[in-house]
Amino acid sequence: MSQEILGLVALGVLFAVIFIGFPIAFTLGFVSLATGYYALGPVVFDLAVLQTYSVMKDTVLAAIPFFLFMGFLLEQSGIMERLFNGIQQLLARLNGSLYLAVLITATIFAAATGIVGSSVTLLGVMAGPSMIKSGYDPKMSAGAITAGGTLGILIPPSVMLIVMGPVVGVPATDLFAAAVIPGLMLSGLFIAWTLIRCWRDPSLGPALPEEMRPKSMGPVIRDLLIGVMPVIVVILSTLGVILIGAATPTDAGAIGCLGTFLLTWGSGRLTLPKLRRAAYATLEISSMILLLVTASNLFGAVFSRLGSADFLAQALTSLSLPPMLMLLVILALIFVLGWPLEWVPIVLIVMPIAVPIVTAAGIDLVWFCTLVAVTLQTAWLSPPVALSAYFLKGVVPQWELKDIYAGMVQFMVLQLVGVGLLLIFPKLATWLPSVN
Repeated sequence: MSQEILGLVALGVLFAVIFIGFPIAFTLGFVSLATGYYALGPVVFDLAVLQTYSVMKDTVLAAIPFFLFMGFLLEQSGIMERLFNGIQQLLARLNGSLYLAVLITATIFAAATGIVGSSVTLLGVMAGPSMIKSGYDPKMSAGAITAGGTLGILIPPSVMLIVMGPVVGVPATDLFAAAVIPGLMLSGLFIAWTLIRCWRDPSLGPALPEEMRPKSMGPVIRDLLIGVMPVIVVILSTLGVILIGAATPTDAGAIGCLGTFLLTWGSGRLTLPKLRRAAYATLEISSMILLLVTASNLFGAVFSRLGSADFLAQALTSLSLPPMLMLLVILALIFVLGWPLEWVPIVLIVMPIAVPIVTAAGIDLVWFCTLVAVTLQTAWLSPPVALSAYFLKGVVPQWELKDIYAGMVQFMVLQLVGVGLLLIFPKLATWLPSVN
């Protein structure tokens, strides 16, 4: 067996073992070391040390714990619940107001955390009981919560985009800029869909009952301005300095993290136990992501040393498919892989293989990465796996799983519309990075 074929066999074994359910990081490490030792000898251990050092010295990846900590601080401090309740009260007389409150809150929260499970869980806890009490349609409610929660992996500063940047060799700041318009576009599509449906059929999202409406708007607006706006300003200013190139994601993340901490602590809503939980959650998720990045870099190094990456790229490019058809094939593969897998193994394993093919086809890498990000977001809502459904079911057990799935599918179609718009109008992703 040639070394190129051995690498492809290792890739197949890797996916098979991951599908079975083995931990991804340890599976990557074991397959990499075993394959590398068989083909390259003891030099694979030197390669492992070098790849580990290269990952740990990457300053861009240091932004991950900062943005995670910012998101967990907001989750633990109750600020997002306050935002949701304020928007809910502000729009109490509007049909579908809770859908609007969920999606606006999700969009803002997406700018602070890239963890879908955390976003869906928090939105479910905040909105689920109110939606049930107000007689909202369970399918539409579940779809709005899960779709809103998935915005966290797209809207910057997204952890996925931070990890994707070094993998494809594109600055994370360019990916952040490219994701802003598509992320807001998807949020707008979700909001328009829910409001139009509630306008045509008010029973899907009736206005809040009289007992749930505020007696006066003054206290509601004051609560939003005083209690929530400072934190939103910190989040948006953190994103702003990244997009204009005034600071790196790591520097901006550190400042934003400090600002969020001071504001939430000063508001009296952040206690020491909540701070401890936020710190532990940040440590856990950051360690998992960095371990995965290290292990996948080792696999990628072994895969490249065996010549498998070049072999696969040459085989696909030799098919002489039109660039757009080649792009659609890659996106379809990523979409299918997104059903059983999270974004981490797809970004770290599949993307390095796809990049040479995309580059050879003359496809803009920033546009490609944005398409992949939106496609992966869509996969979070795709049955039969659809992890978002299980996150939501865990916190709102009153809703049937079949209703959650039915609600997710209609928003998945909206996300596919978003992918189609990005394919037709690449400037949606490439314009803002070109302005920087």
